[in-house]
Amino acid sequence: MNKFLLNKHNEYLPNLNINKVDDQIYLTVTGDWIVQKINILEKILKHFLNDNIASEKIYFDMANINRLDSVGAWLLQKTIYTYQSKNINSEFINIPNEYLGLIKRVQAIKSFHLAIPFSLNFYNFFIYVISKLGFFSFAFYYQTLHWIAFLGAVILALARLTIRRDRRRWIALIGHLQHVGLYAMPIVGLLSILIGVVLTFQAVDQLKRFGTEIFTVNLVAISVLREMGVLVTAVVVAGRSGSAFTAQIGAMVVNDEVDALRSLGLDPIEVLVRPRLIALLIALPLLTFYSNFMAILGGAMMSWLVIDLPPSQFFSILQNAVPYTTFWLGLIKAPFFAFFIALIGCFEGLRVERDAEGVGHSTTRSVVEGIFMVIALDAIFSIVFSFMGI
Repeated sequence: MNKFLLNKHNEYLPNLNINKVDDQIYLTVTGDWIVQKINILEKILKHFLNDNIASEKIYFDMANINRLDSVGAWLLQKTIYTYQSKNINSEFINIPNEYLGLIKRVQAIKSFHLAIPFSLNFYNFFIYVISKLGFFSFAFYYQTLHWIAFLGAVILALARLTIRRDRRRWIALIGHLQHVGLYAMPIVGLLSILIGVVLTFQAVDQLKRFGTEIFTVNLVAISVLREMGVLVTAVVVAGRSGSAFTAQIGAMVVNDEVDALRSLGLDPIEVLVRPRLIALLIALPLLTFYSNFMAILGGAMMSWLVIDLPPSQFFSILQNAVPYTTFWLGLIKAPFFAFFIALIGCFEGLRVERDAEGVGHSTTRSVVEGIFMVIALDAIFSIVFSFMGI
């Protein structure tokens, strides 16, 4: 009689045959215990683990096994460790010579003790939450230290700029200013016009119930100049320029260009970070001014269409209704947003791991952290302005 089970494709199916002699159990391992049969192997072993086997000794008889690879050996050894955790002695017997080395190498890996099947209960869940909390706490602690060190290095690089005028990199500064400022104008302008159109339409729709459509100008102007203009511009710049900073510097890290700069005696902060930071500090306030103008222009066009308010009258009402401080309250946020967007983008770029996947992960973190920082700073400014009564 054939000692193996065959399927319709004439393949040897894995199996465990149980034989009990006195207080000892012999599990005869047959068939192919290979990675292609992993689903069957797990079901077989799970069946034996779920049975309440009362025995002092369990032997895995390997004499009749057909084929064995590292996955099959791993599953069998994990089962042995599971039995041992239940105070049941278990071991291999009659191991064929061709698999003896594989079994010994698998047995040498002690981490199998951690692979005991997980049972869902309150204790395990509590340990899991505590371990994750500790991991993220340490990660946050070390990232905060790196962030503070990087911030200090950037401030020192900016301070050296006032002393060493020969280190001013005008060509790099103008190039970055072109990319983060001039090339961003089309998308910023389009979004700003749409924001103005949406705000105007919604304001008219709500105010006409009270017959006060004329106050649409006040609502749109204050919303755009104080909040929406700078906020939308900063979010676009964080997603566009912040991610570009991370990708550019990250690619240089992967290609060992940053190490080459250090070997030449050049500071990467001065060469890579400082020109980008200064360019964004100049570009974002200008883009904010441009965004405010385009949003108000979109609001004026929409007001002309929905409430028949000519642009000349719109801007006349705007001049009398909105003080100049409203414009400056929005514009003053732009340098702070620009500073942190550039800082986050360059920081994540220099932290890239030396592979292409690392560049993608760091770029994603840069965008998320940059947008989060913009919104958090805007909330802080709103609270401060509220306490100051402006």
